[in-house]
Amino acid sequence: MDAVTELAQLAIALRIEKDEDFRLHEIALRQRSISHRRKEGITWFPLKIVETGFGLGAYPYLIIENPGEKHKHYFQSSCPVSLFSMAEGNEGEHINGIVGYVDDNKMKISFYIDDLPDWVDEGKIGVNLMFDSRTYDEMFKALNVLINAEKGRIKLLRDTLLGYRTPEIIKEEYSFSSNLNTSQNEALRDILEAQDIAIVHGPPGTGKTTTLTEAIRVLSQREGQILVCAPSNAAVDHLTRKLSEAGLNTVRVGNLSRVEEDATQHTLDVLISQDREFRQIRELKKRATDLRKVGAKYKRQFGREEAEQRKLIFREAKELRREARELEDHIIQRVLNKAQAITCTLIGAMHPYLEGRKFRTVIIDEAGQALEPACWVPVLKAEKVVMAGDPFQLPPTVKCREAENAGLAVTLLEKAIQRHQRVSLICTQYRMNSMIMQFSNRWFYGGKLEADESVVDQHLPFSQEKIEFIDTAGCGYEEVEGEDRSKCNPEEAGVLLRHFESLKNNADHVFSTGVISPYRAQVEILEEFFAQWSQVTVNTIDSFQGQERDVIYISLVRSNEKGEIGFLSDYRRMNVAMTRAKKKLVIVGDSATMGNDKFYAAFLNYIESIGAYHTAWEWML
Repeated sequence: MDAVTELAQLAIALRIEKDEDFRLHEIALRQRSISHRRKEGITWFPLKIVETGFGLGAYPYLIIENPGEKHKHYFQSSCPVSLFSMAEGNEGEHINGIVGYVDDNKMKISFYIDDLPDWVDEGKIGVNLMFDSRTYDEMFKALNVLINAEKGRIKLLRDTLLGYRTPEIIKEEYSFSSNLNTSQNEALRDILEAQDIAIVHGPPGTGKTTTLTEAIRVLSQREGQILVCAPSNAAVDHLTRKLSEAGLNTVRVGNLSRVEEDATQHTLDVLISQDREFRQIRELKKRATDLRKVGAKYKRQFGREEAEQRKLIFREAKELRREARELEDHIIQRVLNKAQAITCTLIGAMHPYLEGRKFRTVIIDEAGQALEPACWVPVLKAEKVVMAGDPFQLPPTVKCREAENAGLAVTLLEKAIQRHQRVSLICTQYRMNSMIMQFSNRWFYGGKLEADESVVDQHLPFSQEKIEFIDTAGCGYEEVEGEDRSKCNPEEAGVLLRHFESLKNNADHVFSTGVISPYRAQVEILEEFFAQWSQVTVNTIDSFQGQERDVIYISLVRSNEKGEIGFLSDYRRMNVAMTRAKKKLVIVGDSATMGNDKFYAAFLNYIESIGAYHTAWEWML
């Protein structure tokens, strides 16, 4: 197989995924009533308009409120929506927009049109969540460019990343950074010596982000501006903060509403507002808004002279908004030109503000969580690519089993690590004590990780046990099916709570706690059980990626006669869960159900070897 054939097969897998994703959405949107769609969380109706105005680019926006019965919904910032009318005479009218921000019952929608239609003000309006094809479109565009590249830098990077060409390296004398340990410095050296690709494998707690930050600092001094990408907004925000703390002029490109609060100061929106010419933009927008209000006073029943006057007023307002947009674009490019590091999501690399920009080096962090086609999007802007991540943590989400079987679930990072000899493993970790680290170290990392002296023996001062497995086998705690067919085990959750209360009652020090389960239904039960403990974080494994706590509880949930373990067969997710704990790890589960699986059988053997086994009968009521 060659690179072109491999990517062509990947495009087929991506098409299968998109078609299935679209099919499921269309079923939900087209074949169900408004009331049904409201309950499913993909429609709000009827709406109340809270505010109107003009935002970035002088385009109109609405802030709407959903005053009706509250339901769980799937609206997210940056997703496409359709505002529709159910008013008499306007049925079927709609305009498409993009969600700016959304909470339980309020949403801001931006529309990329000059003016809102009159029917918006006539009541009985609603909003539908639309299928978001933009991410797929950008991935297909990238694959198309790669498949058709017959020469040049893109072809070279394509063939090298996929292992069909040996990476080029230029050895150099390098003074190690005093901020990094030995394996981190070796990774930094490999990044600097690489002429086309570098691969950094950073297991949990090893300081991968610290290493990348130092590499970006050095590279920006040598090369100028660096593009830094990650698959999720949370990961991009984390990188943005770290780069800024390192003294780098960092600009975060993307939707402001999806940026965490402590990273907003680095966004384009905020940096533009601080520019000396921004007041002029604001004045132009205000004049345009005032003119539109004047024009809106004219009703439908008026004469030719009034119609002509209204037309002239709207034309002048449009011209003012165009002038505001041009000035805004000028400021945006000025802000971007000053940046040492530009941060964005993988798909965000194709943001219009970055159009035409090329980068000597593109950094892709958390590449183990990204679909391969998404990783190729920023590669198109690069001369050199640095990929970092851990293929033994959370994988990307693939919705269609057929697409998964066709290869979509295999990441570009996995391929690169398997196909290249020069992979930089960062092997000293600073999070877990050695006992918590040891099982994951043996199973996933070949025993190559070491716990730093600062954490090797850390534990709670009032609890010498660093790991506990609480076995519910024989207790009759059968799993049940909760909402959305998710599994839950209320009695297991009760044992977990009682263990925590016992630990808390014996505590003579403050400690941070996280409670994790792979099942949403179990998380909801645990949230209810821990409602009085506001300092305890309860969430799914996926939501805990990148976090850590002194104490981590894991509720495995599954308990059945067939020995079915469902989600738990994804060992990478369990690796994430187990490696969130710094001082104490407590896992509650049914050994009879889990023990038939090779991974959990090995874990139970490890538990017995270190004397960490307990039975749930110790915490029975």
